[in-house]
Amino acid sequence: MRSSLLKLIAENLTIDRGGRRVFQDLSFSLSQGSALVVTGANGIGKSSLLRTLAGLVPLAAGTIRLEGGETDRLPQEQAHYFGHQDAVKPALSVLENLRFWQNFAAASVCEDFTGSTLSPSLVLETLGIGHTAHLPAAYLSAGQRRRLSLSRLLVTPRPVWLMDEPTSALDKTSEQQLLGIMNDHLASGGLIVTATHTELVLDRVETLHLQAADPAEQAPEEALL
Repeated sequence: MRSSLLKLIAENLTIDRGGRRVFQDLSFSLSQGSALVVTGANGIGKSSLLRTLAGLVPLAAGTIRLEGGETDRLPQEQAHYFGHQDAVKPALSVLENLRFWQNFAAASVCEDFTGSTLSPSLVLETLGIGHTAHLPAAYLSAGQRRRLSLSRLLVTPRPVWLMDEPTSALDKTSEQQLLGIMNDHLASGGLIVTATHTELVLDRVETLHLQAADPAEQAPEEALL
């Protein structure tokens, strides 16, 4: 490990999807305890950016690094990706799903990040779905599935959270709880990059607005997934 403050640095990123250049020469840096809110029109590349940071989409050019993180692990191996898909196995129970993700995703231990490991049962209770622990995940509502997906971020500590429309399918009470969880993550020295169309009341927010040079050339990003 490196003893320095955490900083996520993206330099001159160029991303191509489906034979189309989404954007190029995009650079930003984000220091620990800060959230980067990515905004822009539908299809502009917000999801592609998050998926690239998560290592799910290859870079056409540019570099991504996490200063102050574990030097023997890639930046995406020190990040959680919370996307549109809930990544839930319907036949497994809620608790089995969460235990799988806890065992699958290795924790990232950094000197300047104080995120703690919570037990699956405690996380489910905290998110208000403890009563579903032994039900097949197929029985969950859309909001409950979303909270189960969110719980993956809390059972395995990783300093970088990549969140695509994180409040989707959540009711107002769950939205407020999510914002509290996100602010707690920032307070522990974590970093958040999130794409959203709604206002998020977070501490230490920076904004990255993506804009096409020629909006007429933009195809719906969903067609590229």
